[in-house]
Amino acid sequence: MSVRRLAEDQFQPAAFAFNDENAAWADKTIQKYPAGRQQSAVIPLLMRAQEQDGWVTRAAIEKIADMLDMAYIRVLEVATFYTQFQLGPVGTRAHIQVCGTTPCMLRGSESLMAVCKSKIHHHPFERNAGGTLSWEEVECLGACVNAPMVMIGKDTFEDLTPARLEEIIDTFEAGNGASIKVGPQIDRHFSSPEGGPTSLTDEEPKKKASAKKVVAEAATAKVDAAPVPPSEAARPKSTDAETNAALKTPVTAPKAAAKNAKAVEEQPAGATAALVENVAKPSLSDKNRPAGIEKPETSDDLKLISGVGPKIEGTLHELGIFTFAQVAGWKKAEREWVDGYLNFKGRIERDDWIKQAKALAKGGEAEYIKVFGKKPR
Repeated sequence: MSVRRLAEDQFQPAAFAFNDENAAWADKTIQKYPAGRQQSAVIPLLMRAQEQDGWVTRAAIEKIADMLDMAYIRVLEVATFYTQFQLGPVGTRAHIQVCGTTPCMLRGSESLMAVCKSKIHHHPFERNAGGTLSWEEVECLGACVNAPMVMIGKDTFEDLTPARLEEIIDTFEAGNGASIKVGPQIDRHFSSPEGGPTSLTDEEPKKKASAKKVVAEAATAKVDAAPVPPSEAARPKSTDAETNAALKTPVTAPKAAAKNAKAVEEQPAGATAALVENVAKPSLSDKNRPAGIEKPETSDDLKLISGVGPKIEGTLHELGIFTFAQVAGWKKAEREWVDGYLNFKGRIERDDWIKQAKALAKGGEAEYIKVFGKKPR
């Protein structure tokens, strides 16, 4: 397969010329390219010559080189490089290229080659007795997911079995190759999964059952539902608390779990994540919730803390957190409460919000650079 040479002189015609239709097509094709770039038309012209005569002759190579003002050796290099060009006479009704690269080999391409050897000729490139069929092994033809496969002319025939390839060969031999469906030879649409889709299917009952189980388990978790302590009344309220029901009404596990479990029955699986989140969040009345303050005239830019974006900053503001000093003063229990409320799964500790906030509170960006060796965010 690595050595490709022109056919012996006994097969080579004395001259080559495009017929009238192909000559007009060739002139039009060459004109598609900018002045001085006409050599870019070499591949389409070689292919048209092959379609006209069945294979690429030495005379065709030389003719095309003259048309494009190229050295003969340059066109020969192109013709011998690509296995799509046949350098000797091939079957007049079908030349079968069998892919032998790894995916096709693993899926049975050797059996396909055995069929070609038995029905056409034992050796590749050798024609059958009538000169109508020939075959060869080639490298990847680009339909690995539908292996094994062959190419005949410009068409590929995929998902082949030896028996199906025999039928295809017989059909071409009878002169009816155009009647064969190209592409996959099994019940597959192009490169869709064999046997039908395996994802994004309508399996809502299974997903719903799974979500219900999660909610049920979350309902059993111990949630501190103690009433608001007297000291809570003295705590400054966030501005948004007047319009945010979630901040005004503590979530109680029994009521929320029952409500969410019922809602799961009526909601698609994709909508249950929010329900589970409501059950899992720490209570806003929890004793470990960090103390909030009224929004000051000038708030610190909490987004300078790595891990805080606009959305998280807005949530912190709703909780009454507006300054670096507040974050820097959080105790372990308070950090765990905020981490759980934001569903961060330990990110506050991993990103070391406290150390970042302390540096920013002490000296702003300059102190942050001094401590961490880089600008914040």
